[in-house]
Amino acid sequence: ATREELSRISGIKNTAILDRLIQLGVHAETLVALSIVPLAEVAWADGAIDAKEEQAILDRAAKSGVTPGSTSYDLLKSWLERRPEPRLLTAWIHMVQGINENLPPEQVEALRAGLVERARAVASASGGVLGVGKISSAEAEMIRQLESAFPT
Repeated sequence: ATREELSRISGIKNTAILDRLIQLGVHAETLVALSIVPLAEVAWADGAIDAKEEQAILDRAAKSGVTPGSTSYDLLKSWLERRPEPRLLTAWIHMVQGINENLPPEQVEALRAGLVERARAVASASGGVLGVGKISSAEAEMIRQLESAFPT
């Protein structure tokens, strides 16, 4: 039942990927939060999250339908206080790979580009002059790692 619900919500048809997501603790109610893991990882890449990065993540989460009081919001808040466990990034990578299997190349590229834009916005939220223009090398490396989840 969990596999069917995850498939319905995510569009992933590959049962091996769905089973791996379930093994990693992903359920339908946490799937939306899982899509925010990359932003938390970028913010944590340099060792700490500051208030501007946190606000950038919360703003993007709200645009994704993550609202206060929801399971996804509570998870996200916990990831802003404490870096997500590495298994969550692994789960996100599996989710992206499963979704990519069902999309034409131009939609996969749009997802990749959207992720990179959101990740760069979080990374640059607290850097540079007046919060604009500076992404640390650790944040840039995390963005490259996230991009690698997409086919080239």
